[in-house]
Amino acid sequence: MSNAIFSLPTPHNEPILSYAPGSKERALLKAELERQSAVELDIPLIIGGKEVRTGRTKAAVCPHDHQHVLARYHEAGETEVRMAIDAAMAAKKDWEATPWEDRAAVFHKAASLISSKYRYILNAATMLGQSKSAFQAEIDSTCEAADFFRFNTKFMEEIYRQQPQSDPQVWNRMQFRALEGFVFAVTPFNFTAIAANLPTAPAMMGNTVVWKPASTSVVSNYYLMQLYKEAGLPDGVINFLPGRGSMIGKLVIEDPNLAGLHFTGSTGVFNDMWKTIGNNLDRYRAYPRLVGETGGKDYIFVHASADVEAAASAIVRAGFEYQGQKCSACSRVYAPASLWAELKKRVLELMAGIRMGDVRDFRNFFNAVIDEPAFDSTMKYIELAKQAPDAEILVGGKGDKSKGYFIEPTIILTTNPKFVSMEEEIFAPVVTVYVYDDAKLDETLRLLDETSPYALTGAIFATDRYVINHLTEALANSAGNFYINDKCTGAVVGHQPFGGARTSGTNDKAGSFLNLVRWTSPRTIKESFTPPYDLRFPFLEAE
Repeated sequence: MSNAIFSLPTPHNEPILSYAPGSKERALLKAELERQSAVELDIPLIIGGKEVRTGRTKAAVCPHDHQHVLARYHEAGETEVRMAIDAAMAAKKDWEATPWEDRAAVFHKAASLISSKYRYILNAATMLGQSKSAFQAEIDSTCEAADFFRFNTKFMEEIYRQQPQSDPQVWNRMQFRALEGFVFAVTPFNFTAIAANLPTAPAMMGNTVVWKPASTSVVSNYYLMQLYKEAGLPDGVINFLPGRGSMIGKLVIEDPNLAGLHFTGSTGVFNDMWKTIGNNLDRYRAYPRLVGETGGKDYIFVHASADVEAAASAIVRAGFEYQGQKCSACSRVYAPASLWAELKKRVLELMAGIRMGDVRDFRNFFNAVIDEPAFDSTMKYIELAKQAPDAEILVGGKGDKSKGYFIEPTIILTTNPKFVSMEEEIFAPVVTVYVYDDAKLDETLRLLDETSPYALTGAIFATDRYVINHLTEALANSAGNFYINDKCTGAVVGHQPFGGARTSGTNDKAGSFLNLVRWTSPRTIKESFTPPYDLRFPFLEAE
């Protein structure tokens, strides 16, 4: 019995540890890396809280050392998909009836466990399985994941506090119900925190979830399931279903109890799922909620008044941190002719300091791309640039997949603003630069806005306030996350809610109340204390 109106603690962002030489955290992380490198996990499906092993297994390997097997994971078949849906539906009644503060407590405990016991477990798994550096793993699998849990629960409380006005004899109230059915969460490889957020945001709001993780991040995602169990999440609330996405997605989308889709991945896959759901509308009990963050062709636009040092640093960091595999990574740059020589010089100086190699060597800023298909696809774009008469490789351009999937951080310089690598999403360590005529500023802004169908992130660099205002207005619809004199990556939960429009997604802003409210079906309740008993109104009286 909760005879109180509770308030959650004020959320805070998880402090980022430095992992500097001699630090305690560096020693603890290195020890965990050694531990995980020395074992080969057997990763089951987790359905209704039970481990399920199908015998159909695949290897999870280190992208930077692809002969090193970290785990064998079991793949779901049709039977297991239906089992997971049944488990989610069976857990639904008790979970949605659980007081909101108890649901919040589960995820607050998960955040505390991430800050302590699971910090090095998740960081090491993300480093080894997804080829992230220590810093990139820290800001992702520890800090951002914990931030999602702390901030989202507070957003949940704030949503529930949004109540309508009442009259003296009437009590009006709003109930934010869970959706009717289950939510399907489909998560990408590139952020462990996204894998944490997509299933748990609907779950916080009282929904139960079938979760299809990316096969290339299955190790860290399996540890997330262990975290949820230890935090007290009841069985069946989140069901973990590695396997072939096309088969799992088809069966889930056909189910009449599908209530929502929480997706991060390619635009093409999301479009196909949306079309299929649209064709299946007659099956469902209600219109499924579709929330997706998809592709991007993120940019940095440099004005002639820009601080060159700041712009150069942003280009290199946004383009090449985590090998350009962030949703927000910079992949195209517009540089003014008047600054290009100076900007180019500084960018190349910074690029010369990038060291590439195994994640376990903390001196390496840059690691491997996620898998062989990513490697092969990226090298095709680089070869196109090498052969094109209107493009040249400014730096990088080589790849070697003999041991790991290593591609040098590559900058393409083009005279064609519609060159293929200026238009198409590559999702790799490739940045293309177009040098524009300073006198054609507005023309170039229109070109930027029209070149790509995406609108995820973008950044401008300028010091003149009138120019900043002009660029901000001209590029109003070009990015859902827009940065002024900062790189176009690094959105922080609670500070820069994340999401894009156009073909970059539904722009429901992960890390804000806007995302959480999508997982509710509000019910308005009016209770009259003195209801009327007859049909008399003053206007009916005789004169």
